[in-house]
Amino acid sequence: MKFAVFDHMDRGTVSLAQQYEDRLALVQAYDRAGFHAYHVAEHHSTPLGISPSPGVYLSAVAQRTRRLRFGPLVYTLGMHHPLRVLEEICMLDQMSGGRLEVGFGRGISPYELGYYGVDPAQAQDIYHESYQIIMQGLTGSVVDFQGKHFDLRKVPVELQCVQRPTPPIWYGAGTPASTQWTAAQRINIVCNGLAAQVRAITDQYRRHWAELGHDASAIPFMGMSRHVVVADTEAEARDAARRAYRRWHGHLMHLWVKHGTRPQTLAFPDEFDDAQRAGLGIAGTPDQVRDWIADQSAQAGINYFVCRLTFGDLSRDESLHSTRLFAEQVMPALETAAAPA
Repeated sequence: MKFAVFDHMDRGTVSLAQQYEDRLALVQAYDRAGFHAYHVAEHHSTPLGISPSPGVYLSAVAQRTRRLRFGPLVYTLGMHHPLRVLEEICMLDQMSGGRLEVGFGRGISPYELGYYGVDPAQAQDIYHESYQIIMQGLTGSVVDFQGKHFDLRKVPVELQCVQRPTPPIWYGAGTPASTQWTAAQRINIVCNGLAAQVRAITDQYRRHWAELGHDASAIPFMGMSRHVVVADTEAEARDAARRAYRRWHGHLMHLWVKHGTRPQTLAFPDEFDDAQRAGLGIAGTPDQVRDWIADQSAQAGINYFVCRLTFGDLSRDESLHSTRLFAEQVMPALETAAAPA
């Protein structure tokens, strides 16, 4: 089992400059603690994400850390020119000495896409074309692509990554339907659903992996993301989680509420207690968190657990303390656990 951190970077209660500085201090703590990777979201025009240019932020992460791997989860390809994303990937991988992890997606919010003048109905096609262009550029010296949205003729590629042929690629998997393609491409996946839903995806991924004749011991990461707050007492952890989750959930729903709708694919309860009962988060002592993660991971069949360790209005000190307790008393007992069959 490997452990990582996912960060929406939603708007806190301090100034923007202070929040960026506080987050970089937390990322340094993740580096010291031995987390495998740090994944950051990309969102626009919403308090759910104040890192709308992940490359700018992650260039600072590259300079503040030494071992921690990091990357966007995901680049919203519907909102960027693929050549610019290609060049940014190469720069970040070089600047970090080959520690970049790259997630790609089309963009989940139709409102964010719309603000950029992108038709949400076209986002999936743009994503597929952009992905092909970026992979062509990462593995060759010329991009030559003709499609519905992009017409690129013999574009020279001057930058390369340290990691060859490409940095590890990530995809947000919501249903088992995506596993055939991700297994064939050896792509890592992360899921947000309930444990039983995640298990359907990981079981299907393993089946496709075996059908392709790949080595079972070399299977990519199959991860699950959960809110996690660790404190000295259960009461302290629950109080902090309830308060911070309420603010985070408001940010999650901000654009949907603004437009008078509800998302069909974001099944997060309004309150943290309901989220914990559903298995979507945990707040407690190190022993409680350790046992809960062991049980949830076994149910979901994952080999990669992604913590949302800071969200909403959790303070820098609260998050640092939670991180320290997690690293010292939760991770060591679970990192060596056998992967689910």
